[in-house]
Amino acid sequence: MTVCIRGATTAQNTRDDILLSTKELLEYIMDSNEVEKENIISIIFTATKDLDKVYPAVAARELGITEGALMCVQEMYVEGSMLKCIRVAITVESGKKQSHVKHIYLKGAKVLRPDITTQEER
Repeated sequence: MTVCIRGATTAQNTRDDILLSTKELLEYIMDSNEVEKENIISIIFTATKDLDKVYPAVAARELGITEGALMCVQEMYVEGSMLKCIRVAITVESGKKQSHVKHIYLKGAKVLRPDITTQEER
């Protein structure tokens, strides 16, 4: 069965913080959904236009996600929208149904989906 796991976080526009924040998000998603690296089919990353020091996909490669397809695109700018935000959509082979997937929103991005953000998330 294939499922899509969504998530987002915020970061400062430095190479280190973009990579650190992206790794934290990916690890949290993988842990919360019991995802093994080899079951990741693809990850689409979006970043707002004010994050331009490194591709978020570099963080995935540094975590050992080497088989899945990775793509980085710029998030569409909408006036008044959240700044310094990285979003992910991860397609995974899983035994879970889509309705049982835990989508993860961290840091400032928690406001994007308060309906599914839990108290335990950072």
